[in-house]
Amino acid sequence: MSEANERPPNERAQASGRPPKTGERGEDVAAAYLEENGWRVLDRNYRFERAELDLVCFEPAEHSEEGGVIVIVEVKARTGLGFGRPEEAVTPEKQRHVTRAATAYLHERRLENARIRFDVVSVLLGDEQAPQVEHFRDAFEATG
Repeated sequence: MSEANERPPNERAQASGRPPKTGERGEDVAAAYLEENGWRVLDRNYRFERAELDLVCFEPAEHSEEGGVIVIVEVKARTGLGFGRPEEAVTPEKQRHVTRAATAYLHERRLENARIRFDVVSVLLGDEQAPQVEHFRDAFEATG
Protein backbone atom coordinates (compact mmCIF):
# COMPACT_ATOMS: atom_id res chain seq x y z
CA MET A 1 0.00 0.00 0.00
CA SER A 2 1.38 3.41 -0.84
CA GLU A 3 2.61 5.55 2.02
CA ALA A 4 0.14 8.33 1.24
CA ASN A 5 -2.75 5.93 1.72
CA GLU A 6 -1.89 3.84 4.73
CA ARG A 7 -5.46 2.62 5.13
CA PRO A 8 -7.63 0.89 2.51
CA PRO A 9 -10.27 3.22 1.00
CA ASN A 10 -13.17 1.76 2.98
CA GLU A 11 -11.29 2.26 6.25
CA ARG A 12 -10.44 5.84 5.22
CA ALA A 13 -14.15 6.47 4.61
CA GLN A 14 -15.10 4.97 7.96
CA ALA A 15 -12.42 6.98 9.76
CA SER A 16 -13.76 10.16 8.17
CA GLY A 17 -17.33 9.34 9.23
CA ARG A 18 -18.63 9.25 5.66
CA PRO A 19 -19.96 6.24 3.74
CA PRO A 20 -17.55 4.79 1.16
CA LYS A 21 -18.00 6.05 -2.39
CA THR A 22 -18.90 3.73 -5.25
CA GLY A 23 -15.31 3.66 -6.51
CA GLU A 24 -13.91 2.85 -3.08
CA ARG A 25 -16.45 0.06 -2.59
CA GLY A 26 -15.60 -1.30 -6.03
CA GLU A 27 -11.88 -1.29 -5.27
CA ASP A 28 -12.48 -3.12 -2.00
CA VAL A 29 -14.57 -5.76 -3.78
CA ALA A 30 -12.00 -6.13 -6.58
CA ALA A 31 -9.08 -6.42 -4.15
CA ALA A 32 -10.91 -9.08 -2.12
CA TYR A 33 -11.79 -10.98 -5.31
CA LEU A 34 -8.18 -10.98 -6.52
CA GLU A 35 -6.79 -11.97 -3.10
CA GLU A 36 -9.29 -14.85 -2.95
CA ASN A 37 -7.78 -16.00 -6.24
CA GLY A 38 -4.26 -16.07 -4.81
CA TRP A 39 -3.08 -12.63 -5.83
CA ARG A 40 -1.25 -10.18 -3.61
CA VAL A 41 -2.24 -6.51 -3.61
CA LEU A 42 1.02 -4.54 -3.58
CA ASP A 43 -0.40 -1.02 -3.72
CA ARG A 44 -3.68 0.87 -3.91
CA ASN A 45 -4.48 4.28 -5.32
CA TYR A 46 -0.94 5.11 -6.47
CA ARG A 47 -0.89 8.61 -7.95
CA PHE A 48 1.42 10.11 -10.55
CA GLU A 49 0.63 13.60 -11.76
CA ARG A 50 -3.08 13.47 -12.62
CA ALA A 51 -3.19 9.70 -13.16
CA GLU A 52 -3.96 6.98 -10.64
CA LEU A 53 -3.45 3.24 -10.46
CA ASP A 54 -6.36 1.65 -8.61
CA LEU A 55 -4.61 -1.61 -7.72
CA VAL A 56 -1.11 -2.90 -8.34
CA CYS A 57 -1.01 -6.63 -7.80
CA PHE A 58 1.26 -9.62 -8.07
CA GLU A 59 -0.15 -12.72 -9.71
CA PRO A 60 2.08 -15.72 -8.99
CA ALA A 61 2.75 -18.16 -11.79
CA GLU A 62 1.32 -21.66 -11.53
CA HIS A 63 4.87 -22.99 -11.12
CA SER A 64 6.93 -21.03 -8.60
CA GLU A 65 10.09 -21.24 -10.71
CA GLU A 66 8.33 -19.12 -13.34
CA GLY A 67 7.87 -16.23 -10.88
CA GLY A 68 4.81 -14.21 -11.66
CA VAL A 69 3.59 -10.99 -13.17
CA ILE A 70 2.89 -7.48 -11.91
CA VAL A 71 -0.68 -6.65 -12.85
CA ILE A 72 -1.94 -3.09 -13.06
CA VAL A 73 -5.66 -3.34 -12.36
CA GLU A 74 -8.09 -0.62 -13.38
CA VAL A 75 -11.28 -1.02 -11.36
CA LYS A 76 -14.56 0.37 -12.65
CA ALA A 77 -17.62 0.20 -10.44
CA ARG A 78 -21.22 1.22 -11.01
CA THR A 79 -24.45 0.90 -9.08
CA GLY A 80 -26.49 0.42 -12.26
CA LEU A 81 -26.22 0.24 -16.02
CA GLY A 82 -27.75 3.64 -16.80
CA PHE A 83 -24.36 4.92 -17.99
CA GLY A 84 -23.31 1.62 -19.59
CA ARG A 85 -21.24 -1.28 -18.33
CA PRO A 86 -18.43 -0.30 -15.96
CA GLU A 87 -15.64 -1.62 -18.18
CA GLU A 88 -16.79 0.62 -21.04
CA ALA A 89 -15.39 3.58 -19.08
CA VAL A 90 -11.80 2.42 -19.71
CA THR A 91 -11.32 4.61 -22.76
CA PRO A 92 -8.13 4.94 -24.82
CA GLU A 93 -7.41 8.20 -22.97
CA LYS A 94 -7.79 6.41 -19.61
CA GLN A 95 -5.48 3.67 -20.87
CA ARG A 96 -2.81 6.29 -21.70
CA HIS A 97 -3.09 7.79 -18.20
CA VAL A 98 -2.82 4.37 -16.58
CA THR A 99 0.17 3.48 -18.76
CA ARG A 100 1.97 6.70 -17.79
CA ALA A 101 1.32 6.11 -14.07
CA ALA A 102 2.41 2.46 -14.39
CA THR A 103 5.68 3.52 -16.01
CA ALA A 104 6.36 5.91 -13.11
CA TYR A 105 5.39 3.27 -10.53
CA LEU A 106 7.72 0.68 -12.03
CA HIS A 107 10.57 3.20 -12.31
CA GLU A 108 10.19 4.34 -8.68
CA ARG A 109 10.37 0.75 -7.50
CA ARG A 110 13.13 -0.26 -9.92
CA LEU A 111 10.87 -2.80 -11.59
CA GLU A 112 11.26 -1.57 -15.17
CA ASN A 113 12.23 -5.07 -16.35
CA ALA A 114 9.37 -6.85 -14.59
CA ARG A 115 6.70 -8.66 -16.57
CA ILE A 116 3.55 -6.56 -16.41
CA ARG A 117 0.00 -6.78 -17.66
CA PHE A 118 -3.02 -4.45 -17.66
CA ASP A 119 -6.33 -5.90 -16.45
CA VAL A 120 -9.74 -4.38 -15.82
CA VAL A 121 -12.08 -5.50 -13.07
CA SER A 122 -15.69 -4.45 -13.50
CA VAL A 123 -17.85 -4.34 -10.37
CA LEU A 124 -21.61 -3.91 -10.43
CA LEU A 125 -22.81 -2.99 -6.96
CA GLY A 126 -26.40 -3.64 -5.92
CA ASP A 127 -28.21 -2.54 -2.78
CA GLU A 128 -29.55 -5.95 -1.78
CA GLN A 129 -27.45 -8.38 -3.79
CA ALA A 130 -23.84 -9.49 -3.84
CA PRO A 131 -21.59 -7.48 -6.16
CA GLN A 132 -21.11 -8.84 -9.67
CA VAL A 133 -17.43 -9.01 -10.56
CA GLU A 134 -16.07 -9.48 -14.05
CA HIS A 135 -12.32 -9.76 -14.63
CA PHE A 136 -10.83 -8.84 -18.02
CA ARG A 137 -7.29 -10.19 -18.24
CA ASP A 138 -4.93 -8.45 -20.65
CA ALA A 139 -7.61 -5.81 -21.17
CA PHE A 140 -5.28 -3.42 -22.97
CA GLU A 141 -1.68 -2.91 -24.02
CA ALA A 142 0.60 -0.18 -22.74
CA THR A 143 -0.01 2.96 -24.80
CA GLY A 144 2.07 6.10 -25.01
